[in-house]
Amino acid sequence: MDDVTDLTGDGGVIKKIVTRAKAGALAPSEDLPMVDVHYEGTLAETGEVFDTTHEDNSVFSFELGKGTVIQAWDIALKTMKVGEVAKITCKPEYAYGAAGSPPDIPPNATLIFEVELLSCRPRKGSSLGSASAERARLEELKKQREIAASTRYENTTTSMTSLANTVTHV
Repeated sequence: MDDVTDLTGDGGVIKKIVTRAKAGALAPSEDLPMVDVHYEGTLAETGEVFDTTHEDNSVFSFELGKGTVIQAWDIALKTMKVGEVAKITCKPEYAYGAAGSPPDIPPNATLIFEVELLSCRPRKGSSLGSASAERARLEELKKQREIAASTRYENTTTSMTSLANTVTHV
């Protein structure tokens, strides 16, 4: 099964699923527009990493659809589910365009991001912000993080089993 999708129809934003989310995982929506992600951004031309949250294990949070991130992210993250890891390739017109983002991103650069959607939640002050809704949100966030951790564990276990089988057959 091919997990590659042209999200814009013009090849401008291509999404390749690296790790699928568990069944029943939440997805960003009008009610859950706030997202938390881990990511690594590289220049397609050189493979050079220009930004990552992995070095300091930080989390990047933003609201979808508000123009606070490059257009490719707004497009791609709306199609993801919590626990999913995807490789997003974006042409310049969906990233930083002719201006680039000096000094790290040159003009007209095609970028590749590996993004993991950690959680999605309502914006602060939304109608979902009551105390009981907040408790429910925190429980759901905990559940989604457990699903994401379980997915990472299963992928690591599968990789280790495959590696062990390879080593024993050498």
